[in-house]
Amino acid sequence: MKIIVKILAVAAALWVATQLVAGITVSAETTVKQIGTLLVVALLFGAINAVLKPIIKTLGCAFYVLTLGLFALVVNAGLLLLTSWLAAQLHLPFHVEGFWAAFWGAIVVGLVSWLLDLVLGD
Repeated sequence: MKIIVKILAVAAALWVATQLVAGITVSAETTVKQIGTLLVVALLFGAINAVLKPIIKTLGCAFYVLTLGLFALVVNAGLLLLTSWLAAQLHLPFHVEGFWAAFWGAIVVGLVSWLLDLVLGD
């Protein structure tokens, strides 16, 4: 049940990012298809984060220390760009246009996910 709630929270956070950040789009025709796309992209984003983020944190430990954790913003932007690329390979109508859109989108997704986790609890 926790996984489903987490996927729904990330999907909601991605939707907020599409509304606030120019360059992040979901181009599905209907609302139902947009919701479905956001759910699948949230699942992809979660899987990519679960697999790659621990590896990147381990290998890039020095960068995290040297930048006082700000390197995490760059890593999250890269993971969002990777999610966009993978969505394109799966023919999903989700796209992130460039690094800066991914950077701001990752911040929005992180903040909204954090707020939803606070509200919904673990």
